[in-house]
Amino acid sequence: MRGASLRQALWHRHVNAVAPAPAMRGWLATGGSLTARLTALSSAFRVQRLHQRVALCLADEARPIGMARPGRVWEREVLLRCDGKPVVFAHTVVPMSATATDWPLFGRLGERSLGTTLFRDPLVRRGELEFARLRAGHPLARRARAALGDATPDTVYYARRCLYRRHQGTLLVTEVFLPAVIDLIAAPSTTNLN
Repeated sequence: MRGASLRQALWHRHVNAVAPAPAMRGWLATGGSLTARLTALSSAFRVQRLHQRVALCLADEARPIGMARPGRVWEREVLLRCDGKPVVFAHTVVPMSATATDWPLFGRLGERSLGTTLFRDPLVRRGELEFARLRAGHPLARRARAALGDATPDTVYYARRCLYRRHQGTLLVTEVFLPAVIDLIAAPSTTNLN
């Protein structure tokens, strides 16, 4: 039973429920496009696609995307890099029942930003943000560590997720904030001395 609980996150509707440090709270609770904010705080923003494939959704994703239990989904995982440093590990799932009409660009994103397409599409409806602290045993914490080459099992990751709807389709985006994202906050304050 304990192993199963480590593989699921407790998602909360308010950021204070996960008790992040103030700098991390600012990233978790930010509104609008995360891609736009990261681009504004770096000289070179890049989406590094890790994979896009058919997979099983995670246990704590099934219900939000309308599935009775974990099943097959389209899965996309990327690292968002600012000036070469990975700052966010992003994980997206789309039920196999979604059609090309629901999410026309999803299959052709490559290394383009999903966030940019979501925020530019007037047919997309954004749900409420949910927040979690990912324990070491959670699959997304393990995947983030693997993508970073980080063997430290006790790293705490803060994450947020949001459900998007377009026509009849749902799409769940989870953003796992990596330690280097905090460094981006200090950069603008040293250059903007007005």
